[in-house]
Amino acid sequence: MFERFTKDARAVVQGAVEHAERAGAGSVDAEHLFLALLDREAGRASFALAALGLAERGDAVRQALGEARRRAGLSQADAEALAGLGIDVSEIVARVEEAHGVGAMSGDRKVKGWSGRRSFGRGAKEILERALRIAVARRDRHIGDEHILLALTVRPGVSGEVLADHGVTYESVVRVLYGGGESKAG
Repeated sequence: MFERFTKDARAVVQGAVEHAERAGAGSVDAEHLFLALLDREAGRASFALAALGLAERGDAVRQALGEARRRAGLSQADAEALAGLGIDVSEIVARVEEAHGVGAMSGDRKVKGWSGRRSFGRGAKEILERALRIAVARRDRHIGDEHILLALTVRPGVSGEVLADHGVTYESVVRVLYGGGESKAG
C-alpha cells in the first residue's frame, strides 16, 4: 500500500512516527497522524486546513488533543455519555492525576531505549486503510495527505471530534479540495 503514497503522505506517516517517539508512546495512533498533518506546511491537506482556518488555531487543536489524552483518549462525546450515567470523567482524571501525576491516564507507556520501529496502533491502521478506500472511491491513482485528512474526518473518536469542533468536516475538506467552494487545491 505504501508504494501508492505520495511524498507528502509519506512525510505525514514519518511525522506521526516522530510524534509517537517524542511522546514515548509504544505505538503510532490516529492522533499522531493528525499532529503530523498539523505540522506540515506543504501539500493538499495543509492547503485545506489553512483554507478552513485551522492553521491559525493549531495551538487550540493541540490543546484539545492533549486534553483528550489526559482523559485516557475519551472523546468529549464519550465523557458526556458517561456523565449521563453519573460518571464524572473530569473528577476521575483529577483523582488519578493527584495520586499518580499529570498525564497518568494518557495511555502513553514511556518506552525507554526503544530503537526499533514503532508499530501502528489500530486507530492509525484504520486511518491509513480508510485513506486507501477514499482514494480508490475518488478514482485517484495515489494516496495523498489529503486522503489521510479525509479519513481522519470520518473516523469516530478524538481526532474527528476535534476537527469537527474546529469546522473541519469531510464535506468542508471535499469542498475546498475538489470544488464547490471558493477555494480549490490544484
